Amino acid sequence: MPRGQRRNFAPEFKAKLVLELLSGAASQAELCRKHNLKPQLIANWKAAALDRLPCLFQEDGESSQDQIRIAELEILKKASRMLPGLPSSNGRSL
Repeated sequence: MPRGQRRNFAPEFKAKLVLELLSGAASQAELCRKHNLKPQLIANWKAAALDRLPCLFQEDGESSQDQIRIAELEILKKASRMLPGLPSSNGRSL
């Protein structure tokens, strides 16, 4: 693979690896060697899965409201990147 090109992994693949790691079926080192991944990448996937785990047990209404709010905030974040910076005292954008 040429340098600088990023690999994309399917959500199903990430979930499978995290489940293997959490269940003890394979260690992080084994998964890294088997799939040619860096340990930090698997650690990030594991952390993301554990962070979102409580959402599985929320009421549907509460969860969907949270998802709507997150989507709104992501849109605002992307839109704010398109806006020019505020001018500073010297006339330059920040």
